[in-house]
Amino acid sequence: EYWVANSLQQFGWKASVSSGSGDQGIDVVATKNSKTVGIQCKLYSASVGNKAVQEAQAGMLHYATDYAVVISNAKYTKSAHELSKTTGVLLLSHKDIPQLDSILKI
Repeated sequence: EYWVANSLQQFGWKASVSSGSGDQGIDVVATKNSKTVGIQCKLYSASVGNKAVQEAQAGMLHYATDYAVVISNAKYTKSAHELSKTTGVLLLSHKDIPQLDSILKI
């Protein structure tokens, strides 16, 4: 979480890490150009499933962010991709951090 927040800050985002185990599905809240994004971070060796999408969507509602994103070093399951399409939660790689504002079109 801290690595993601620090990386976002290097690209002009104001980012902070949520409060540990009580994060309500969002590990990092970041702001740029008056838009906020709630980020669920997953450092996995296996594929990330749809639970991460559910957590990010719930966190987006809880924190009232404009966007919800899952960022991982791993691939995503078919189920995660399917749920992502219907919820609007974006599934990204840690390598996408430099382009996050253009991906979100902000």
